[in-house]
Amino acid sequence: MNSQLHPKEEASRCLLCADAPCSKACPNGDPARAIRAIRFDNLSLARQWIINCSDEELQAAEQACIHYDRPIRIRELLRTVETLAQEDSKQAVSSTDALPDLSIDFCGIPCENPFFLASSAICTNYEMVARAFEAGWGGVFYKTICMQDIHEVSPRFDAIHTDDNGDFYGFRNMEQLSENPVRMDFDILKRLKKDYPSKVVIASIMGQTERQWIVLAKMAERAGCDAVELNFSCPQMRLAGMGSDVGQNSELVTFYTAYVKRNVSIPVIPKMTPNITQINEPAMGGYFAGADAISAINTIKSVTMSDHASVSQKKTVSGYSGRAIKPIALRHILEMTKNPIMKNVQFSGIGGIETWRDALEFIQLGCRNVQVCTAVMQYGYRIIDDLVLGLQNYMLKRGVKNLSDLVGEELPNFVTPSNLDRSTIVYPKIDAERCIGCGRCYTSCMDGGHQAITFDTATRRPHIVGTRCVGCHLCRLVCPTGAIGMSKRIDKAKK
Repeated sequence: MNSQLHPKEEASRCLLCADAPCSKACPNGDPARAIRAIRFDNLSLARQWIINCSDEELQAAEQACIHYDRPIRIRELLRTVETLAQEDSKQAVSSTDALPDLSIDFCGIPCENPFFLASSAICTNYEMVARAFEAGWGGVFYKTICMQDIHEVSPRFDAIHTDDNGDFYGFRNMEQLSENPVRMDFDILKRLKKDYPSKVVIASIMGQTERQWIVLAKMAERAGCDAVELNFSCPQMRLAGMGSDVGQNSELVTFYTAYVKRNVSIPVIPKMTPNITQINEPAMGGYFAGADAISAINTIKSVTMSDHASVSQKKTVSGYSGRAIKPIALRHILEMTKNPIMKNVQFSGIGGIETWRDALEFIQLGCRNVQVCTAVMQYGYRIIDDLVLGLQNYMLKRGVKNLSDLVGEELPNFVTPSNLDRSTIVYPKIDAERCIGCGRCYTSCMDGGHQAITFDTATRRPHIVGTRCVGCHLCRLVCPTGAIGMSKRIDKAKK
């Protein structure tokens, strides 16, 4: 039985403290930064922040941990990381001098990296965006500006939690648009572009009439914004004819996009709603109206039942975001990027992006930048460090010098279900050393699969019955220790 500590599992227990006590107790390193690297899929790079720490310092860091039940096993965790790093002969150089440049053009705008703040509560004033820029974010889609009076409710957030650490995989949001006066917001955008000329500043706007769309877009251009995003997608507007009401109507998307395009010279980016059966229909409306790029997706209409999130004992439908919606967002992006009619438009990806691997998936499906919101609300602007470092390290390992080379590279691998290979099979394979004998694979296969696994209760060992196995791999997915892998693909005729 394998009792070795699992680094990602232990790192997920970390509370990601502000001004972390563990790092303050370790003068020659930064254990908190190392643990954060592990947490956000940069395990092989984590050792650089603890390589000079003595065992005594790591012990002090562990004793300083303020976790609510038991301290993070910092010494054991980082020793495991050290061992894994030494075993990884392909580990990339961690020096920033050796790492690839992440610059990329978006609508002709030079971007220092593809990571942008999404239009939301994480970018509502000058001070917030300035701190994000200082931290390393490449740009901002500023919180949507409108001409209506915005009156928010309290509380307006709810979450589906994964554990007791405050992490959540689903986030419900009833927040609407910017509460600032219109002129104040455009003054903020003007100051941001003046003070941070190398950063990309994009105004997100929402009108209710043709005139409002045009006026707001012109104000964005006069403020020096690099582009304007048209919010056709907010799912919780209290006024009709705004937000996703527009994004679900192809004609309105076409008309409003065309109005704005005729009145400004900066790039125009319609933001699509996922609350629709076929996203291509309104997206093509924006494309035919001259859109320079399309951003997608916004939050998904949803219901949560928590009494703690009710407003004066009342509940309503509102937007859902977080890591749970990423597969849905990727599906909408794929539908648009595979559409041959829109081959000349660019894309900005949004939805469930938390790690650099998440961002990479959007890029590989054709996005030239990604927008992040919910992950920042949970973990702060500091996650940009792991987003940038992780993507750079990935490119270095693959020998990719230009980020643009990754854009859309996975598109040829997506086909319709009728074109999938149905003549071969891949059997699951059990690693006896990693198997702990829990029997989860057996239970799932018996009750949810094809009854192709037997379980010896005496030895507590599962066995795959090849004559019954159909290669669905449910067993591999439910295995808690990763003890079930994949064998070689073979012809079904040889089964």
